Amino acid sequence: MSGVRFELTGKEETLGVLGEAVGRTEDKRGLMDAVGAALVTSTEHRFETESDPEGNPWPDSLRKTVEGGRTLTETARLVSSLTHEASESSVAVGTNVVYGAIHQTGGTIRAKTARGLRFRGAGGGWVTRQSVTIPRRAFLGLDREDEAEIPALAADWLGAENDKGGGDARR
Repeated sequence: MSGVRFELTGKEETLGVLGEAVGRTEDKRGLMDAVGAALVTSTEHRFETESDPEGNPWPDSLRKTVEGGRTLTETARLVSSLTHEASESSVAVGTNVVYGAIHQTGGTIRAKTARGLRFRGAGGGWVTRQSVTIPRRAFLGLDREDEAEIPALAADWLGAENDKGGGDARR
């Protein structure tokens, strides 16, 4: 997956539980795949609620303000591009849509030439600017539900693995 990828930090307790579970399971990639699928679903839900992982609402887009609709979903290209990659030791959730990064972090896009940036404005007409500032509309990251879901997935995964050989890994 090329494009937008972020490493999670500051969620040591949740990531520690996942790391411990990975160390105790034979099918490491399967567990990471299950976590990745759950995180993609959670991230898609943020597009429905138009909120970041902390629950803060995204700033409305100019198009939404002028024409109505939803922020970051005019064509649904960004939300439709969400995917995950799982390995035996990690899972990555992200998008290969280039403009995903500027929405995730926010920032200013500056023209490289004196001709400026040219794009269609909210009313459909062409606009030329030397710079455009995009507010942060984070969609990637762990929310509170994810922090509860990941340990539950790990426990369920370990239980299913141990059911093959008897016993309960959660004890």
